Amino acid sequence: MGKRYSLEQGSFDDHIINLIQMCGGSPNADLIKEIIVTALKLVEDPAARVDVKILNAALKELRFAFKLFSGYRHIRKVTVFGSARTAETDPSYKQAASFAHKIVRHGYMVITGAGDGIMKGAQEGAGRKMSFGVNIQLPFEQFPNVYIENDPKLVTFKYFFTRKLIFVKETDAIALFPGGFGTLDEMFESLTLVQTGKTDIMPIVLIDAPGGTYWLEWRRNLEKNLLKRGLIATEDMHFFTITDNVDAAVKEVTGFYHNFHSSRYLGDHLIIRLQRPVSDTLLDKLNDSFKDILIQGRIERCEAAPEESDELDLNRLPRLTLRFNRKNFGRLRQLIDMLNTE
Repeated sequence: MGKRYSLEQGSFDDHIINLIQMCGGSPNADLIKEIIVTALKLVEDPAARVDVKILNAALKELRFAFKLFSGYRHIRKVTVFGSARTAETDPSYKQAASFAHKIVRHGYMVITGAGDGIMKGAQEGAGRKMSFGVNIQLPFEQFPNVYIENDPKLVTFKYFFTRKLIFVKETDAIALFPGGFGTLDEMFESLTLVQTGKTDIMPIVLIDAPGGTYWLEWRRNLEKNLLKRGLIATEDMHFFTITDNVDAAVKEVTGFYHNFHSSRYLGDHLIIRLQRPVSDTLLDKLNDSFKDILIQGRIERCEAAPEESDELDLNRLPRLTLRFNRKNFGRLRQLIDMLNTE
């Protein structure tokens, strides 16, 4: 039997680093080492086989999905959710196809769950070249539709939690059409993530069939049972838009990036990157309107920081910096909306 090492021994780290170097090395060697150490701690635990199987499958699924999407991260994307049971003759199916077709013309790619119904409609509208499929293994219903089947941009997941992570992490906007439990789960999770700051704020548009009331009735229930009871804040209602007009839905997505580009945190500062510099007039208006969400100081212009060296292609973009309280994300959405007026 070979020598047994303790995870507490410093020399053990050297063995792992040497292994990473033997595989070609990586600028993320420190994090890869942590992943390896975490895996090896399963020996010490000891972990039940079912637990190890879950960790193994999740890690493999995420690694493959990250690799797949990495080549397309320079292209904005919209994740489309909706029922797999929607017939091709249903007005919502046609809405999904029309929305996807029109958003692709603005340079966006479309991500769906790769199944039938709304997912199939969206990928029919987007076309295979501009589509991703994020499928799930189920004993029924869920097989890749003809528009994404056998495409290299199709990935299949065993677990919903890894699949949902990819849906939100790899997108710049979310469009939801009428659906069942799965659609509502995806809608509420998306809203929760932006409300709590666990993902970047992005446009979330709820699209009904022409004259439909699915989302309007959902909103009425939200207002009656959540908003009036104080279970959500009025500002939270700004996270989403409801429409039955495809052109309005497309405008909601593209308009969000009219001037706003992206954001990231550097220490206790939120950096907002823009397509164009803001005027003095708008900057004063932002400070007057949103001082309630600042810990201290003002919203100010700034340059790219050394910590942003991992995104050198964005250095050219003008920036704003603010000490955001990391609480009122609905108000932050309103701030972004104001930025997009110029």
